[in-house]
Amino acid sequence: MPDPIEVIEAREKTNDKEFFRERVKIMPLLIEWANEEIRDDKDILKSAIAVDAGALEFASDRLKADKEIALLAGSGAGWTTCYFSEALRTDKEVILNAAKNDGQVLYFASEELRDDKDVVMAAVGTKPIIVKYVSYRLRSDLDVAKLAIGKAKKKVTDYFPKEILDNEEIQALLAEE
Repeated sequence: MPDPIEVIEAREKTNDKEFFRERVKIMPLLIEWANEEIRDDKDILKSAIAVDAGALEFASDRLKADKEIALLAGSGAGWTTCYFSEALRTDKEVILNAAKNDGQVLYFASEELRDDKDVVMAAVGTKPIIVKYVSYRLRSDLDVAKLAIGKAKKKVTDYFPKEILDNEEIQALLAEE
């Protein structure tokens, strides 16, 4: 199957900053075919991410480490955390922001943030099954268990210790159908 005309045009204009400045506002993933200098232009990347946070995949390494960019991308699509620099994966503000959108970010978060109750509650609140990446300490936390089990019932019980599952509040949640 031949490439779409937009892709062909983007490949031909790989060095044309003005072309990409305008096109990413409509087709943000075209940034994939921009040269490194354009993929390192913060304003162009912000325009692309505002439409489709997945455009972060094609950003320069410098912009993947930029906190402002990470906050924008994470609030648009939490899963884009996979493209964040290692340093940003340890930044509570950045990870918490993304977790409010998509709990999957916990998979990419640092061990320290997998043990941070604020981050964990936000992540489990949007994706209860992500509890499997929560620290063992917080899997023994009644608030975390109530949130996850309240949303996902028996789908997440394997991740909690017996002492939590035997709790009468948890038993009541599990009895609800």
